[in-house]
Amino acid sequence: MLKGVDPLLSPRLLKVLAEMGHGDAVAVVDANFTAMTLAGGKHVVRLPGVGLERACAAVLSVLPLDLPGQPVAFMAVGDQPADYRSGLQREVIALCHAAGSATAAQCQAVERFAFYEQVKQAYAIVQTGELQPYANFLFRKGVLTGPADDR
Repeated sequence: MLKGVDPLLSPRLLKVLAEMGHGDAVAVVDANFTAMTLAGGKHVVRLPGVGLERACAAVLSVLPLDLPGQPVAFMAVGDQPADYRSGLQREVIALCHAAGSATAAQCQAVERFAFYEQVKQAYAIVQTGELQPYANFLFRKGVLTGPADDR
């Protein structure tokens, strides 16, 4: 165990998140997502029995988002109006906002098959035990900044 690190973040998951560079993406997806097929040999970390919101909270506790822009994408719910968000999607979007990571406007709904194409480019996939359909998010890693060094 590490002080100040969410215990859900296993050594393997921490390693994967730390290896990611600026602009790389991590998908946090539901239990029904075709993770192994879309990963194409990339990292797949499984969190069985863990809900999507909990997994996203753990990942976002250590992952800076690529701001400004739209660093968060999520799978749009099929057969619904373009502005529809499931309760779970609204909760994760609120989580992004509460953490100071991204506003709702910076979280983009993406059609299912277009979302799959984006996931194919992701650095890693975290597959949760979430059973709600369309519970899939993609987070693009940003940079940590500090004070300018004028040496």
